[in-house]
This record gives sequence, structure tokens and C-alpha cells, in this order.
Amino acid sequence: MDKLKRVLSGRDTEEPSGLAEVIDATSLGWGTRVKGFIACFAIGCLCSLLGSCLLWVPKKGLTLFAVFYTLGNIASIGSTLFLMGPMKQLKKMFEPTRLIATTVMLVSI
Repeated sequence: MDKLKRVLSGRDTEEPSGLAEVIDATSLGWGTRVKGFIACFAIGCLCSLLGSCLLWVPKKGLTLFAVFYTLGNIASIGSTLFLMGPMKQLKKMFEPTRLIATTVMLVSI
């Protein structure tokens, strides 16, 4: 099947590079991207909520809050990677108009 794809696309004479194989293997369909976004965002919200609830645990509550709330924020921010891709996300985060907000958010995490 791969040979047929190469012949039809005009790449039958040269072998695909390792990077091309990785890109082909890791591309996700739109439905899979949305499902990944929803799952990652739900996990992020759940971790943040759990961290807020664990804040009231005696002695270790502050540490548990910090860990779970940080994991929740990272998961929620990471969920957008499914929709726009990692490079586009990083480019948008570090645009001049968003640089200060991105810096403050990353430092506070």
C-alpha cells in the first residue's frame, strides 16, 4: 500500500526521509484533535478543582493545592495544542502583544 501511495504521489524513485515518516504517522484527524482537546481540558479542570478542594486538608493542603492546581493549568494550556499544533501555539504565545501575559503566566506556574 505504501508503494502504491508513493507511485501515485510521484515519489516512487526516492525513499521518504525519517522526518516525513514521523509527520505522516503523527498527523491527527479533526475529530481526534477535538476529542484530545476535550479530554485534556477536562483533566485540567478536574485537577484544578481537586487542588482547590485539597487546599483545606490540614498540614499538607497547601502543597497538594500547588501540585494539583499547577498540573491542571498545564493540562488546560496543553489542551489547545491539539487544536492548533505545538509550533503555532508557541508562535502565538510569544507574539509581541502576548509576550508579557505569557511571561507572567509561565513565571507564576
